[in-house]
Amino acid sequence: MFYKVLGFYPDKIEYYQLAVRHKSVSILTEDGISLSNERLEFLGDAVLNSVVTDILYRRYEDQREGFLTNTRSKIVKRDSLNQLALEIGLDKLIIVTRYVNTHTNNNIYGNALEAIMGAIYLDQGYKQCKKFVEQRLFSTFVNLDKVAANEVNFKSILIEWCQKNHLMSEFVLLNETMSGSNKHLFQSRLTIQGKTICEASGASKKESQQNASCIACQQIRSNPNFLEKLFPTDNLPSEQVIKEDDNASPVDAN
Repeated sequence: MFYKVLGFYPDKIEYYQLAVRHKSVSILTEDGISLSNERLEFLGDAVLNSVVTDILYRRYEDQREGFLTNTRSKIVKRDSLNQLALEIGLDKLIIVTRYVNTHTNNNIYGNALEAIMGAIYLDQGYKQCKKFVEQRLFSTFVNLDKVAANEVNFKSILIEWCQKNHLMSEFVLLNETMSGSNKHLFQSRLTIQGKTICEASGASKKESQQNASCIACQQIRSNPNFLEKLFPTDNLPSEQVIKEDDNASPVDAN
C-alpha cells in the first residue's frame, strides 16, 4: 500500500505506519509515551523545507533570495500540502478516529505528508527525500516553472520597461469564454504604441495579461534589437534591458 504513495519500497515500514497515525488514535507505550505522527511531522517539516530550498536554489540560479523564499512558501504552504497528500493517495492510508471530521480538519493530510517526509528521512536518508519530492511530487503534481512564473510580476516589469522607453502599452480583452466544466477562459492582446506584440489566455483577465507580459518580456530579452525591428522608421530611445527580478518596480499592475 505504501509503494503506491511513495514510489519505492520502505525498508523500515514502522516509520511509515507511525507517519499516518493521527494523534486522535495515538498508541500508549509501556513507558507511558503517546505515539502518533506529531514528532515525524516536526522532522518532516524541516526536511521538506530543506529539500524544496535545495531544488529551487539549483534550478533558478539567477534569482534572488526574495523570489526563492516566496516560491518555496507557495509550495510548502498548508493548502498546497493538503492537496498534494490527496493527489498521491495518502489520505487513504491515514489512521484517524471517526470522531474527527477530515473535511473540516483537512490539515491532517498535509501534516501526514510532512510526517511521511520525516519517515523517508529516517528510513532512507536525504537523497531519497529529494528524489521523492522531485519524481513523485514535482514531476507529476507540481508545475514548478508555473509556480515560479507567477512569482515574477511580468506585467509590472513590462510597464516599467515601457515607461523607461517612453512607450504606451495597452491590454485589450479579446474574448471571454466558458468551458464545459464551467471554467472561464480569458484572451488578451498586448499592444505597444498601438502595435500588436502578442496574445495570451488565462483563467482570469489578470492571468491572461500576466501571460502576455511574460511572452513580451521573453521577446525583449532574446532580441537586443527589439525596438528597432518593431519600429524601424521611428526615432525611439535605445532599449532598456529587461531582467527577471522578484523586486519589480512598484508600478500598479492590476
